Amino acid sequence: MNFHPGTIIKATTALSRTYFGLTSILITEYNEKGAMGFIINKLFPKKLNDLHEFRHSAPFPIYEGGPVDNEHLYMIHCRPDLIEEGINIYNNIYYGGNFKQAITAINNKSLKQEDIKIFIGYCGWDLGELESEIDEGSWEITLTNLF
Repeated sequence: MNFHPGTIIKATTALSRTYFGLTSILITEYNEKGAMGFIINKLFPKKLNDLHEFRHSAPFPIYEGGPVDNEHLYMIHCRPDLIEEGINIYNNIYYGGNFKQAITAINNKSLKQEDIKIFIGYCGWDLGELESEIDEGSWEITLTNLF
């Protein structure tokens, strides 16, 4: 398989009756340990300011990033000029970074919804697991641009 961080995979009809039905996932890590990514098209039912820790923040959308570790927030963005310490995963897409800077930029309206996606949870695969799921027809690789 020719994967790299920045690849987007889309669920096929084989997953239509599962948690992953109709989802698209951005792969943010792909290495000898496996793969990690975030569902980019499944909104979480609450907004950022609905979470206790961010109750004074703007009502910003959160995405349901995946079924793993639903206790933490993650982010991808295309604004390294506003958010330091992010890891460039592909072209102008960055994973992580200084979350306080991101929240400040959201609240002062420097960051727009088209600049950042915040996720609760993530998707993860052990080495070879994602390749097997693609081989069995659960996922297809797409060339969609995120930002």
